[in-house]
Parts: sequence; C-alpha cells; structure tokens
Amino acid sequence: MPMNGPSLNDTVTIRPDVVFKELSGEGVLLDLASGMYFGLDETSTRLWQLISERRLLRRVFDDMLAEFDVDPERLQQNLLSFVEDLTRRSLVSFSGVPASS
Repeated sequence: MPMNGPSLNDTVTIRPDVVFKELSGEGVLLDLASGMYFGLDETSTRLWQLISERRLLRRVFDDMLAEFDVDPERLQQNLLSFVEDLTRRSLVSFSGVPASS
C-alpha cells in the first residue's frame, strides 16, 4: 500500500545536513549528503522559511494565507505538493502530530 502524503496536520522536520541560503529573494538548498543543489522560486523560498520556523504545516498554511492573496484550496495543494517533493528528495520528513496538540 502506498504511503499517504502529508496533510496540514503534519509536522515537517528538515534534515540536519540540508543547508538553506537566500539570494535576492530566491532560495537555494544544498544537500550536504549528496552534494546536490536545489533552486527555489520566491514562493517556495517563503514556504521553506515558514516550514523551518513553524514546522506544523497548518501554521505554515495559515501564515501564507495571511501574507498572500491566494485561493486556500490552491495554497493547500501547492504546500502539500512542495512537502511531498522535498520528501522524495530526502530533504525533509513529515509525521503526524497527536490530536491533543
């Protein structure tokens, strides 16, 4: 059975060997384990910053909604797709949080 993708109730953990650098509003990720670079556009850069600060995807989603005039459904789809892509590249992992938190 395939692994379920992330949800807004998940917490994201960035691998310790992933380095982020912002250059002129756009971000670059360096995976020190593989030596591979990944470029981020302006929106992905902001998502990465919020993920690193907030960790809980619901909080990232809420902050992005407050900062940008964007359709909530589209934002949710883009955020979860971004986390899935980062997970596939082994840059982050995600896990559910207990319902009581």
